[in-house]
Amino acid sequence: VQLQASGGGLVQAGGSLRLSCAASGRTFSSDVMGWFRQVLGKEREFLAAIRWSGDMINYADSVKGRFTISRDNAKNTVYLQMNSLKPEDAAVYHCAAGRYATFQPDLYDYWGQGTQVTVSS
Repeated sequence: VQLQASGGGLVQAGGSLRLSCAASGRTFSSDVMGWFRQVLGKEREFLAAIRWSGDMINYADSVKGRFTISRDNAKNTVYLQMNSLKPEDAAVYHCAAGRYATFQPDLYDYWGQGTQVTVSS
């Protein structure tokens, strides 16, 4: 499974961005797609996860109500719509794939390269 994240960039506080994660070579071991973010020197933080079937969506409390995860099965792409962005949302955002709907990054088997999000105040 290969994952390609894109859509990061510079945005003003209060603005929006939509991240995309294109997946190729999907198997049963990549049934769940997750979004994480990481700031240098800190642990990777879970944001949201979705099953390709659409019957499971989870969010971290820190982004619930501001971020929305979705998927387009025809395009093998998962999205993260981020609204009302804050300076503290600045990080490298990663998509990941795995078997389990979990917030634990170690339980995801495949990772994209990450896309940088910068939020100016």
